[in-house]
Amino acid sequence: MRLGALFSGGKDSTFALYWAIKNNHSIECLISLKAARADSYMFQVATIELTKLSAQALGFPIIFEQTSGIKEKELEDLKRAILRAKKEYGIEGVTAGALASNYQKERVEKICAELGLKVFAPYWHYDQEKYLREILAAGFEVIFTRVAALGFTEKWLGRKLDLNAIEDLKKLNQKYRVHIGGEGGEFETLVLDGPIFKKRIEILESKKTWHANEGELVIKKAELTGKS
Repeated sequence: MRLGALFSGGKDSTFALYWAIKNNHSIECLISLKAARADSYMFQVATIELTKLSAQALGFPIIFEQTSGIKEKELEDLKRAILRAKKEYGIEGVTAGALASNYQKERVEKICAELGLKVFAPYWHYDQEKYLREILAAGFEVIFTRVAALGFTEKWLGRKLDLNAIEDLKKLNQKYRVHIGGEGGEFETLVLDGPIFKKRIEILESKKTWHANEGELVIKKAELTGKS
């Protein structure tokens, strides 16, 4: 099936894309939206501009649209972007990295139903620890770019997702009820490399910002490098 991938550059949208490729779907384009507000209900905000570089690293064209980020109104912007993908690339469905958010999944499904498109959310309600371990086993390189929940510290910014990080997330879940997959907005990620990447993303310049219990890794400069 010809698919467009709803894409933020993070682990969930990237792994859903990976699933589609493994299952012999044809990826026609990536679809990314940049929200004007940091409190968007639908879209990842941290490092969203880097989706353009991610698209080059993956070798797919990208539809990059702006959105108000205002609750419900941003759905009109999402529909416009998906409709553009349907017209320009002939997509028959989309992939979504939804893990547990009914709000996001239901709204994507409603929009796609109106446009006559199918939705694939392959890791919906998947065991979260198993899910993170599968991302690592597949060979994806993931870093944390934003954290926003009790228990997280500035040290998480730029940290790689590895087995030790998974164990620490489990501890935060037990103590603070942090969602291990970050579906409640507890953290956001960026994928730098993986089995479907033609080139690797190299971060050249970044800075950490921190306030109260949340912070972000602001990436100022990045480039693509060859894979060894």
